[in-house]
Amino acid sequence: MKLIFLGPPGAGKGTLALRATDILKVQQISTGSIFRAEMAAKSPLGLKVKSIIDAGKLVDDETTIALVKQRLSQDDVQNGFILDGFPRTIPQAQALDEFCTVDKVVNFDIPDSGVLERLGGRRVCRKCGFNFHMTFNKPSKDDVCDHCGGEVYTREDDKSDAVQKRLEVYREQTAPLINFYREKGLLVDIDAKPMIDEIVVSFKKALGI
Repeated sequence: MKLIFLGPPGAGKGTLALRATDILKVQQISTGSIFRAEMAAKSPLGLKVKSIIDAGKLVDDETTIALVKQRLSQDDVQNGFILDGFPRTIPQAQALDEFCTVDKVVNFDIPDSGVLERLGGRRVCRKCGFNFHMTFNKPSKDDVCDHCGGEVYTREDDKSDAVQKRLEVYREQTAPLINFYREKGLLVDIDAKPMIDEIVVSFKKALGI
């Protein structure tokens, strides 16, 4: 099954993607992981991405599309994948249509207040990257990771002003994709407010699995 995950920051797309890859036996593909892999491999596209990022700029649509197209041509995704973080814009979605057909687009629906609660309470281990939450999943000892003993901290982009900015960017650039895919008959909406186990049940029901 070939899926796209849509939703604002903090909707839980990445968390469900980890569960869904196990359920569906497919690869999760995020643009961030593609960028890192290509830069590590020092491919021509990877070197181009590195030069863009090193200059403090955002990777342009043309380069991002080329990287995703290259990734989707690889053998390990021919039976299915979950695209998380791509497409982000209508031009990216239109380009994707030219080289790939997806089965469903899963839209994680959550109000801004839910996003602010989740991201405002999120804490991340600086060493192993494990996510905690000060309401739902606190570390046993303040600011110390239960798993590796690393420092648990608040990411800069999880602070209130940064979250508001991320939501503005999402509404301007990415939210139009909801109607784009709804008009194609590909969109399924999932309530992203409950806890992850309930969302998994809704996800499986929406996809008939």
